Amino acid sequence: MTQRLLLIAITVLLIACHDRQSPMEEGNSVYFWRTDLRLDSTERAFLKQYHINKVYCRYFDVVMDNSLGPMPNATITFSDSLPDDIEIIPTVFIVENCMHKKPEGLAHKLVNRILQMNETNDIPKAKEIQIDCDYTARSRMFYYQFLEEVRAELKKHGMRLSTTIRLHQLSMKIPPVDYGALMLYNTGHPMKFMERNPILDMRDVAPYLRYLDDYDLPLAAAYPVFLWHRTIQGVDIEHVATAEEILKVKTAVEKERPELKRLILTYDLATDNINRYKPETYEKIYSH
Repeated sequence: MTQRLLLIAITVLLIACHDRQSPMEEGNSVYFWRTDLRLDSTERAFLKQYHINKVYCRYFDVVMDNSLGPMPNATITFSDSLPDDIEIIPTVFIVENCMHKKPEGLAHKLVNRILQMNETNDIPKAKEIQIDCDYTARSRMFYYQFLEEVRAELKKHGMRLSTTIRLHQLSMKIPPVDYGALMLYNTGHPMKFMERNPILDMRDVAPYLRYLDDYDLPLAAAYPVFLWHRTIQGVDIEHVATAEEILKVKTAVEKERPELKRLILTYDLATDNINRYKPETYEKIYSH
């Protein structure tokens, strides 16, 4: 009898582990963050060379209108299409102040809008939606309620839900989603650029490593390959994460949480970003 109970316990544990991993398929992915889906030959070659199987494509933003409440903004147009073997994952960025109070009806409107955009543009049935929001302690409760509503809407269509996770959010209760994309960029304070690189600095990542092992949500890892150009007091300033810093962070987070090797993303797909790094750098970023 004892052996039978032990066998049942082991079986339940294995099923639980499988369920935790199943929403997050292993692979190489990119974010696409422009307002027109149009790919040049360099971008198409990149997708093929690094075996990209998913593109997290920003469909629109949700911003706060003082009169109307949360509203869509900067909606993408589809002048081009992705290769047939690449899955498109509609992604929506929500400005944090949209979650300072309960956004009534937003979940239903958001999901319907995405489904209509897919139908209008002959995009194959999506398996997932990702929501990006830099939620804080103030907005977390309403954001999580919103995610629960989105997840319920998506279940009607057999779809999953993921959300971005910023480093400071690792200390909070986990969101009600299938998995999270850990954003390993924009880690520093933008006004302290003279002290550290605001895009990515290991010194900003290090304090959060202790949360990774116990964070009870499947996680993918997203790394920066973009250039940040700003003008401050008339002075042009450029920030870019070095290959060495990206790989240093990758090694550190994977040591604490090997699962972060399974699904790897880069932000974002653009010819300038592709040309910024050597092929061997991308090979190391996407190494499993």
